[in-house]
Order: sequence, then C-alpha cells, then structure tokens
Amino acid sequence: MACIAITKGRGLDCNRVSGGIQYVYFGVSDQIDSITVAASQVTDIEMTVGATTSSLYRYTMPRGASSSTETATGSTEHATISYAPTLNLILNRLTKEDQNEVKLLGQTAVVIFVQLHATKSVGGQPIILALGVKNSMSLNSGSMSSGAAFADRNGYTLGWEGFEPAPSPVLKDFTSTPFDNIDDGGAITIVSA
Repeated sequence: MACIAITKGRGLDCNRVSGGIQYVYFGVSDQIDSITVAASQVTDIEMTVGATTSSLYRYTMPRGASSSTETATGSTEHATISYAPTLNLILNRLTKEDQNEVKLLGQTAVVIFVQLHATKSVGGQPIILALGVKNSMSLNSGSMSSGAAFADRNGYTLGWEGFEPAPSPVLKDFTSTPFDNIDDGGAITIVSA
C-alpha cells in the first residue's frame, strides 16, 4: 500500500526574510504535563500549577549570535525518519549568577521555545518553534571563555540537543504577547531578567 500524505505544493515566498533568534524560553519538562500539537502547531500547553511551576524562563539573545537547527535523518532500509533539533546559544559576559544557571540548565531536561526574528507571512507575528516537545532537550555541550584580547567577547557558548519523532512544531498565533492564548489551566508566567 502506498502512503499518499502530501497535501499541497509550495511556491516562492517573499525574497527577504530575517534570520536569527530574538528570545529563548525554557520550560522544565517535569513541570509540563502535556503539549498538544495539531497540524504541526502547538495549540495547548498544560503546566503544573503552583508558585513557581507554571513558568517559562525567557532569555534575550544578542542579535546575530545564536541559532537553531533541525536535522532530519532517514533510513530507507528501516523505513524510519527522526528529527534532531539543536540550539546553539551565546550568552555574553561571565557572572556568578549565570554560572549557577548554566549548572542548573545542564541538570534539567527542558522544552525550549525559540522566538525567531522571522515573522509569519500572514499576520506578521514572530515564529516561535517548540524544541523537544516529546523527548525534551539536553544541554550536551558548552564552553566558558574569557577572551584573549581586550575587545574579545567573554561569555558562554551552550549547545542543546534533542531527538524527536516529528519536526519541531510552531506555536499558534498569540493575541498580544507570546503564550497569552495557549489554553493552559492556569496562566503561564514568563520570567525574565
């Protein structure tokens, strides 16, 4: 039996698009009860409700430094395909507070929401990808560098990896701020600096 699952073609989109990441939101996997995905779109996030357990932690990214990639790996012999999302994050400046957070991020399985500079062609809202929806993301590489020359960057380079059965879905359109219309039993709190 042949699989016939293709539903449409694709033309050329606008010839000017934006790259890069604006914000990264970390959610602790153990505090996310479920994520509903329909037609490659996150429509619902259910989080454990409590004083600190229904929070996403927002990191603002230096422009032009961090990136997200997803690699598809298929096997004709085994008729399988899997997807490996990665996030390469740059944090400028070394601090004792960041040292502790990097340690905690390294010990925690997370779901990562990546808000791109790129916008959707309809509505103009930023695209927000959800990485690690099924199997979480893990901090698997990183370095801390002081720089050598006076004008060198000092800070962290951190790498998360995941392994998923489907491509990373996109968050549904929000009303005025990201996650404001995700139908969670309690409001999702965004914790930023």
